[in-house]
Amino acid sequence: MGQIKKAAIIGGGVIGGGWAARFLLNGWDVSVFDLDSDAMRKIGEVLDNARLSLPVLADAPMPKEGTLLFAETLKQAVAGASWIQESVPERLDIKHNVLGDIQAQCAPDAIIGSSTSGFKPSELRAGLLRPEQVIVAHPYNPVYLLPVVELVGGDDEGSKGAVHLAATLLQDIGMKPVILKREIDAHIGDRLLEAVWREALWLVKDGVATTQEIDDIITHGFGLRWAQMGLFETYRVAGGEAGMRHFISQFGPALSWPWTKLMDVPDLDDALIDKIASQSDAHSGAYSVRELERIRDRNLVGFLGVLKQHHWGAGNCFVDWTNNLRKTADKIARDTSTQALSYYQSDVLPAWIDYNGHMTEYRYLQIMSEATDVLLGRMGVDANYLAGGHSFFTVETHIRHLDEAKLGDRLTVSLQVLQAEAKKLHIFQTVTQQDGVIVATGEQMCLHVNLQSSRAVPMQSPVAEAFAELAAAHQSLGMPEGAGRSIGAQK
Repeated sequence: MGQIKKAAIIGGGVIGGGWAARFLLNGWDVSVFDLDSDAMRKIGEVLDNARLSLPVLADAPMPKEGTLLFAETLKQAVAGASWIQESVPERLDIKHNVLGDIQAQCAPDAIIGSSTSGFKPSELRAGLLRPEQVIVAHPYNPVYLLPVVELVGGDDEGSKGAVHLAATLLQDIGMKPVILKREIDAHIGDRLLEAVWREALWLVKDGVATTQEIDDIITHGFGLRWAQMGLFETYRVAGGEAGMRHFISQFGPALSWPWTKLMDVPDLDDALIDKIASQSDAHSGAYSVRELERIRDRNLVGFLGVLKQHHWGAGNCFVDWTNNLRKTADKIARDTSTQALSYYQSDVLPAWIDYNGHMTEYRYLQIMSEATDVLLGRMGVDANYLAGGHSFFTVETHIRHLDEAKLGDRLTVSLQVLQAEAKKLHIFQTVTQQDGVIVATGEQMCLHVNLQSSRAVPMQSPVAEAFAELAAAHQSLGMPEGAGRSIGAQK
């Protein structure tokens, strides 16, 4: 099967909408089939959130967004689709009917992934014409930001081939596929979450803690650790210099103590449901669900950005995704184009808005600096170059604010290399809105340095040659308006 051109989403709820956003923002055409008359609005709101968050984590040009179609029939939705994602309600009878209908209409070599959080592939495949075609592809919400997806197939060669092909395709759109060695109810993640959820229900029912107190302990405690290190790595650190063996010997005996309710499940009667719902409303009922989603996404972008910067945990997925975007971008590292290079795009986020309702000034420096980092990476200033003891330091920056950028504006940063001589790199940056209006320009003077001495030294090969070629090509653009200006108000 060739490269994915079209993905079909069957069921456009929260998870289906997240899948649609993940595919669309990575340049794939997407068709959605959902009998809910409100599906278009719901998916549109999910897409709005995705457009405000995912591009911020890309320091390379995003592909052109794919085309979104709301299909009138299932047949129309799956026609020509290489990936079909089923995200209908978690009832086995419904899934059997939908999967059977999909197979009757789709290409035999299309991948059919199910978002099921609990059913095994063998249960989903019962009675299907081509059972090996259906795999579990269980993501986590929000699908467009959280990379991990659990892939479960079967022991037959057809299933193994489908799972491994699915893993490759998902990696290309920035996801982290985890292939389970064998099928099991609820896969891995939900089994872990169910244990925490069950114990939390008992704590509320028994009056030990409120929903807010439980959430505070998670968000202010071990939840922060889990965002960067998993359960086992966290406990390895807790074992001190002796590591995991010491931790197990010290805390292992506690496993036999009756700390948790284990498999006992509280009766979800009306009283407990009312108690949980009222406490939850008091905890976060001041926000709508859409507001909570935007707050969640903004915070996730911040967490993931730090992890990406440090090449750690889930951040590595975004590093790999960015590298893949660079490979498929129109321009290559040794670009000698006579056009300024558009290396960075981002939407103006809520957190970027100041008290005047405009994008605050330090965010301009942020996006220009990130665009420069992309350029440096394209020219060969990568991890190996830094490990060799060389980098660039910015010694002077001048930003002009020419127009207003407001919430939701799509900004593009274009770069022109004005000078690249031995130790100096002089860059001019232009920030434009989606309508072509220039809202700001920036100018940076960078010095190439030896990281040990922090003193300026000549650029090393092949970076020196790459910048020399690019600077020579950009000479034909002439000196941009505003370059070299000293600070002062325009007249």
